[in-house]
Amino acid sequence: LAKHPEIKALMKPDYNLIWVVVLMVLAQLTAFYLVKDLDWKWVIFWAYVFGSCISHSMTLAIHEISHNSAFGNSKAMWNRWFGIFANLPLGLPYSISFKRYHMDHHRYLGGDGIDVDIPTNFEGWFFCTRFRKFIWIVLQPFFYAIRPLCINPKPITRLEIINLLAQLLFDVVIYYLWGLKSTFYMLAGSVLGLGLHPISGHFIAEHYMFLKGHETYSYYGPLNLLTFNVGYHNEHHDFPNIPGKSLPLVKKIAAEYYDNLPQYNSWIKVLYDFVMDDTISPYSRMKRQLKGEVKQD
Repeated sequence: LAKHPEIKALMKPDYNLIWVVVLMVLAQLTAFYLVKDLDWKWVIFWAYVFGSCISHSMTLAIHEISHNSAFGNSKAMWNRWFGIFANLPLGLPYSISFKRYHMDHHRYLGGDGIDVDIPTNFEGWFFCTRFRKFIWIVLQPFFYAIRPLCINPKPITRLEIINLLAQLLFDVVIYYLWGLKSTFYMLAGSVLGLGLHPISGHFIAEHYMFLKGHETYSYYGPLNLLTFNVGYHNEHHDFPNIPGKSLPLVKKIAAEYYDNLPQYNSWIKVLYDFVMDDTISPYSRMKRQLKGEVKQD
């Protein structure tokens, strides 16, 4: 910032995010209707080919919203309510809890017992062979759901209860209106999209140490178009209050800080390398013992 103070001008909400999220919700509602009378094989096919992409993209829209990118920091509660709305087509309550834990990830990256992005000791111990690492990738949604309860459980808040009740009501309405196939499409798309899927390469690409001494990596490929530029991950951790839309400008303005860092060109290759490289496992993360006062949401 001292060298490039113009970056401060990028620290503002991305109001286009609001309309993109609304259109994504409408797209999924349309898909719920269209699959209700299809054969099961086509429901499964479209859940993976289309629904999974929209669902994973929506989780990253929720990531943006958790940083108050939709309405700005001055309207924090607007962002929380909008996150609950964006959560609806995922089928599983996610938005409010994600925000609470994700802020810890930014404040205390790698913090032992705080950052629930760090795999548990069991994950590192058990998923150590190529086949087991493949299964671990498939089961990533499961581990991301239960890991906070194992590492850093927090008291349930009123907003989390509202998130849960709103989601249950939405799911019941979808089942009542369009039946089991639409409900299955919704839930399967979320699980498949966060598991063995090209976009899921970002989970591993962001912080797994493929190179010693390099903890965070960026990806500058085309899948950023579906993921709100989450691939610009060094830039995001440097400036978490800048919306994803503007992160390419951060890299352009401060190119001398980012161009020479290790980076990825393919999230699919990241998944392949993670499975096939016997020196990489869920243990391949930087873990820190935190000192001093720790403040959590």
